Amino acid sequence: MTGAVLFLVFFLLIAPKTRGIIMGMLGHSGDWLNQYAPFSYLVLAVIGAAGILALTLMVRWPKIPEPENPLAKYKRDDLADID
Repeated sequence: MTGAVLFLVFFLLIAPKTRGIIMGMLGHSGDWLNQYAPFSYLVLAVIGAAGILALTLMVRWPKIPEPENPLAKYKRDDLADID
């Protein structure tokens, strides 16, 4: 998934129009943080906590056991013996 996102960002940054829009948004994000200081830091904390919580859930989620192969009991049978 990371590769697909990086591929998309790379092609968005090639065109000068989209590059200007993206760089403008990144430049104004610092102003937004200072202008809405208590609210913006709370939003960033919630976004960071959600990411950490999602990562924790993915790491600690119980593993699903592999289903048993129904044909495994026939694995040792020799087909030459069957007439």
